[in-house]
Amino acid sequence: MAFTQAPLPYAENALEPYIDAQTMNIHYGKHHAAYVSNLNNAIAGTEAENLSIEEICRNISKYSVAVRNNGGGHYNHTLFWEILAPNGGGVPSGELGEAINKAFGSYDAFKEEFSKAAMGRFGSGWAWLCVMEDGSLKICSTANQDNPLMDIEGVRCGTPILGLDVWEHAYYLKYQNRRAEYVAAFFNIINWEKVAEKFAAAKQ
Repeated sequence: MAFTQAPLPYAENALEPYIDAQTMNIHYGKHHAAYVSNLNNAIAGTEAENLSIEEICRNISKYSVAVRNNGGGHYNHTLFWEILAPNGGGVPSGELGEAINKAFGSYDAFKEEFSKAAMGRFGSGWAWLCVMEDGSLKICSTANQDNPLMDIEGVRCGTPILGLDVWEHAYYLKYQNRRAEYVAAFFNIINWEKVAEKFAAAKQ
């Protein structure tokens, strides 16, 4: 069964002024679509056709570089679109808010550490907020289209519930080389309700 792209949960211009419509059109319609197409080609005729994208990522060491790159690209972008919202931002509350305060001291401290992970990633990659096996939270960063589910030394880091794409294709049309502005803008469009859902699911 071939993988498909889920529809965007909002219009391409809905995240403006933080992410512009042209970037969304190219990012979702070209880059993510290519990852899905290339992943389907890479797993055609193999047992991976019957697995979920999470199962593939958790056992990525068994697969080719093409599956790693494109499978990661599909998983990462699917999560990315889900955790953004036009009416996002603010401060997370409830159990997620408490867990963030416990892990990082405060929401502002979390923002600072997450921003450092995003800014410190040289070249292309992602910054992540992950749930560990004991239910605690951890921030990490991965290169290229790797993600924290992958069973690769130095990459695996729990279950991601929040991710920020810092590939240049995610921001260059609007922000050029000003990655710091893009990272700062990201906090205005986080869908904390969706992140909280993922947090609750990861702890089960």
